[in-house]
Amino acid sequence: MSVSLRVVTYNIHKGVQGLGPARRLEIHNLQLAVEQFDADLVCLQEVRRVHRQMQQRFERWPSAGQASYLAPEGYEAIYRTNAYTRHGEHGNALLSRWPVLRAGHQDVSDHPFEQRGLLHVQVLVEERPVHVVVVHLGLIHASRERQIIRLGQFLAREVPEVEPLIVAGDFNDWGVRLHRPMAALGLHTFDDIRLATFPSRLPVLHLDRVYVRGLRLLNAQVPNGRIWSRMSDHLPLITELELA
Repeated sequence: MSVSLRVVTYNIHKGVQGLGPARRLEIHNLQLAVEQFDADLVCLQEVRRVHRQMQQRFERWPSAGQASYLAPEGYEAIYRTNAYTRHGEHGNALLSRWPVLRAGHQDVSDHPFEQRGLLHVQVLVEERPVHVVVVHLGLIHASRERQIIRLGQFLAREVPEVEPLIVAGDFNDWGVRLHRPMAALGLHTFDDIRLATFPSRLPVLHLDRVYVRGLRLLNAQVPNGRIWSRMSDHLPLITELELA
C-alpha cells in the first residue's frame, strides 16, 4: 500500500526579519505557518536554539528553542547545531508527524567562515524506516561540491540503499549545478518544476529543494503573498511524495 507524504523545506532566517531598529520578531507567525502546512515532515534551516541578545531585545522571544516552539501538537522536534556564534547557536531541525527512531549530525564545514552540518533523522512511516537528511550548504560553489561528496560518504555509511531517503534544505545552488552530483548518489528532484524561493519579496532563485531516493515525486508548490515575504527571506517549498 502506498503512502502519501507532504514534505516541506523552509529556511526561517532565525525567526527574525529586518535590520537594525526595524528588526522584528517573526517566530510566532512562523509557528502559525508551520501548523498550516499540515505536513508529515518539516525540514528547517537557520533555526535558533538560543540567542542571548535576541532574548533581551524581544520580550516575546520563546523560552524554548525555536524547533520545539514551532512543532505543532503531536510532532517530534529534532534539532542539531551547525554554528556557534558570540550570542548563541543555530542549526537544522526536523519536525516529524511520524515516530522518530534515531537522529544524528555530521559536520560538513568547508572552511572556518561557514559552519555547516547535516541533520540525519530516521522516522518510521507505516512500519517502514524512512531517512531524512536536512542540509544547508555553503555560499561558494566549490564548497558545495565538496559538501555533496561528504554527503555521499555519509549516506554510504549511514543509510542502506534499500531504505527510502529524502534530502531537503537550502542548497544555495542558484546555478543549478548540483543536480548531476546528486543524481550520481541516486537522488532526484523535480527536474521539470522550477520554483523560485529566494528572495521572498521577489523570488528569482530556486535555492530550496527536495531530493529523493526510493520515493515517487508527485508535486511541488511555493506559496506567495505579502504575509510569506514578511516571515523570512526564503519562501517554503511544499512537496508531495509517495512511498510505495
